[in-house]
Amino acid sequence: MPESSTTFRTELPTRTAPRPRLTLTDVSKSFAGRTVVDVEDLSLGDHPIEGLIGPNGAGKTTLMRLIMGSLRADTGQIRLERTGHHDVVLSQLRAHKIAQCGVVKTNQVITDFEGLTILDSLLLSVTPERREFPLHLKGERSTYDEHRAEIERQLDHFGLGNTRRLALSAGEKKLVDIIRCLLLKPAVLLLDEPTAGLPAEVTQRVMDAVGGLAADGTTVVIIEHDLDVIWNLCTQVTFMAEGRVMLRGEPSEIREHGTVVESYLGQGHV
Repeated sequence: MPESSTTFRTELPTRTAPRPRLTLTDVSKSFAGRTVVDVEDLSLGDHPIEGLIGPNGAGKTTLMRLIMGSLRADTGQIRLERTGHHDVVLSQLRAHKIAQCGVVKTNQVITDFEGLTILDSLLLSVTPERREFPLHLKGERSTYDEHRAEIERQLDHFGLGNTRRLALSAGEKKLVDIIRCLLLKPAVLLLDEPTAGLPAEVTQRVMDAVGGLAADGTTVVIIEHDLDVIWNLCTQVTFMAEGRVMLRGEPSEIREHGTVVESYLGQGHV
């Protein structure tokens, strides 16, 4: 099914309890003398779903990689704050420890399971402490059955009902990776261009599922070049360019800065 340009709308969640919050202070990263991220002060988590937009090379994906620990910041601190938990300085932890804190990003794990069926790769993803082949998970039958039933329900919902085959296309692999993140029910979910390569119908289902996670208290941050998704899904948007935060506010406020946005993203985006 081909991609289509559709306006996506998802009912935004309301929640009074504090959400998990990421705070970045004086965070920078350079490669070969070129600064790709230079963020003085940024807090993510005061809104259920926040968008991160900007031109290619703005530093968006690098910023997410710094949060996840797959890259080390040259300077600064990245902190996770959660009600009922001690604050954690993520920038001092290795990537697997950050994941154990409940911070999850798309496009991380699925490549580890090349050659496994869709079902087996997801079973391993939701049981990270067990690296054996899924057959060995059947010792704890009730847990295994619960995981399998939920995985099969999600796969069927997203149109991947044949669980005993491999994920073949790039779009299928992306969707399986998104399903993995949904199954983990993270404290913080970072989505890096989740709708790219997905048909409109599946994109709407993904966005609805993301909205459901946010309603349950997950903090969601999304990088997306399809600005219809950003305008209709997010309640707060951060615009980055040249590694810096240039604008931050509600979608309507960002769209009012049409000259700035169009100068980076082109005509027709505001």
